[in-house]
Amino acid sequence: MATVSIAWDSPGAQFDALGANFPQPVRFTGTNFPVEGLAFDATTNESVCGKFTAVQYGSGNLTLRLRWFADTAASGDIVWACAIAAITPDTDTQDVETDAFATEQTVTDTHLGTTNQRVHTCIITVTNLDSIASGDLVFLRITRNASSGSDTMTGDAILLSAIMEYSDT
Repeated sequence: MATVSIAWDSPGAQFDALGANFPQPVRFTGTNFPVEGLAFDATTNESVCGKFTAVQYGSGNLTLRLRWFADTAASGDIVWACAIAAITPDTDTQDVETDAFATEQTVTDTHLGTTNQRVHTCIITVTNLDSIASGDLVFLRITRNASSGSDTMTGDAILLSAIMEYSDT
């Protein structure tokens, strides 16, 4: 049994065309290297979409690992959400432009404090799999659920990357 990992970095994101709220692309010069990401607002739900091919998907849940940092906050909780839509090419008869996302899953991550631009990692276990199969085209939506009462972190959250992982057996 092996774990398949598919990395996605935020500059390759597609904005959620279905809603008016999407994160702002940002680039910080940094002292030694540039840092690029997507700035998710603290008061408005914002979403970004991407897609991947479920190469060698075997079975079980998906694990989405998010890497992020707070732009200005040094405390609080953030609520991230993820939803997928899986399409089997040459088999599914669903129109790709009208397919719906499965019910999203969420995670609440706590800022570890002391430094506002400290990189954090959180994991969303995706259990609503939309009948995913090996070779499927999978659309992914990542949202900061700022309207959740559990999201108490002020300021933007900068999403740096996302890594989708799953078993090949």
